[in-house]
Amino acid sequence: MTKYQESSISHAAYGGCGCLLLLMGIVVISAIALPSFLNQGGKAPQSENKQYVSAMNKAQQAVFIETSAFATSFDALGLGIKTETTNFKYSIRATKKAAFHYGVSKEKDLKSYVGGVFLLPAKNFDPHADKEEKTTTSILCESDSPGTIKPAEPTYKNGKVACGKGTTKRSR
Repeated sequence: MTKYQESSISHAAYGGCGCLLLLMGIVVISAIALPSFLNQGGKAPQSENKQYVSAMNKAQQAVFIETSAFATSFDALGLGIKTETTNFKYSIRATKKAAFHYGVSKEKDLKSYVGGVFLLPAKNFDPHADKEEKTTTSILCESDSPGTIKPAEPTYKNGKVACGKGTTKRSR
């Protein structure tokens, strides 16, 4: 055996092409990243719910500007969203002074959302507004716990909107 052949054999025996080391690196990185990646599965449906209820709030405000009344149906909102998806049931409840939008989970491990749009005097926001002028404000609330129970409606009292019991305010 020549010196060159011995050198080739020793490198092949100890270092190879580095494939084993590369494979081990991939396994370690996968073991670290996989739990985080798998946890994203629950976020997609949750995001759908938040987006739907938020869109319903915004559409409701637009409808009120155009018609001076709150929409009582999905058709009147004009969003073209379904009232039921794989994970959630959506509904609307409107009165003369408020509209509520629900995204209620059909799964025990997902949270529900409720949105509220409230009619109030424009003077609350603009001191120069006419006494009779009205405006709207909205709030988006997430249930504190996952489950299939309709969350409590938000409220408007003393010039402030607040989430109902068992829910927490979320950004629009």
